[in-house]
Amino acid sequence: MTPVRRLLVLLAALAVLGGAAAGYAAWAARRDPVPAQAGQTAQAGQGGALRPGQLMFRTSAGRVAGVPLADTSAAPTGSGLACDRFSTGGGTSICLVARPGPVATTHAVILDRSMRETRRIKLAGIPNRARMSQSGRMASWTVFVTGDSYSEGGFSTWTGILDTRTGYAVTNIEDIPLTLNGRRYHAADVNYWGVTFAADDNRFYATVATKGKTYLVEGDYGRWQARTLRENAECPSLSPDGTRLVFKKRVSADPDRMWRLHLLDLATMRETPLAEPASVDDQVVWLDERTVAYARGGDVWSVPADGSGAPAPLVRGASSPVAVR
Repeated sequence: MTPVRRLLVLLAALAVLGGAAAGYAAWAARRDPVPAQAGQTAQAGQGGALRPGQLMFRTSAGRVAGVPLADTSAAPTGSGLACDRFSTGGGTSICLVARPGPVATTHAVILDRSMRETRRIKLAGIPNRARMSQSGRMASWTVFVTGDSYSEGGFSTWTGILDTRTGYAVTNIEDIPLTLNGRRYHAADVNYWGVTFAADDNRFYATVATKGKTYLVEGDYGRWQARTLRENAECPSLSPDGTRLVFKKRVSADPDRMWRLHLLDLATMRETPLAEPASVDDQVVWLDERTVAYARGGDVWSVPADGSGAPAPLVRGASSPVAVR
């Protein structure tokens, strides 16, 4: 990200969350694995249950609710859960809860199929992205933080991964060995965000930024390594069959027209712009093999993933959409 873009994104995040503190202390243990903690009461609240065939989302009031995928115009069913970011998969959910204060923090709350808290991890920063794998085993989050000396724009991103089966969590993956353009890469300004998992719960894709450029990376969780695949691809979302990605591509310096959603065929690396002409600053989700959903202008929209058709509104006053399969 450029310094100007970094500042714009930070200001937007602060506005959404009601104004967190401007400074953060540097967390010395940010790279160390930490155990997830169980047995705590969710500050976010509890209630409801996951049911297949639902579209779950965060309402404008900050509560998680759902509507039938077959009829998104139906009255939403509330869960009583309050989240700043939400994702679900395989009967497990992640709820990011902002905790403003002198040093603003985020709680990553893991929930079971009945939307009851099972684990909680305390993180630095402001919630940005959350994603569960299809099986519900792997969870990921991204938060905005400040205090890194390399951060030209005053903040950076920390992205973590939790294996819910083992309870093993890495709160910041920036030290994963990275190969960029075929060579082992080292730099102090490496930032990751927007993880998406493959069906095997091992391979993942994400964005990495360094030296003013962004790259799509493919990661191997078991081997703990990552490599760049191409430049200018952010917030990837892997299709259910694992053959395609939808990502946001920077196409303009104008903040109102900065992004365009694109499809990437992983076999050919051919990209196709989607039919959504508006600038979408979100990590899309796949509703099925043909359609993606995303937040835009305070509502949830959908568009075909192959470049055909036209965008259509799904739910008004909503964000963080995700389909319960």
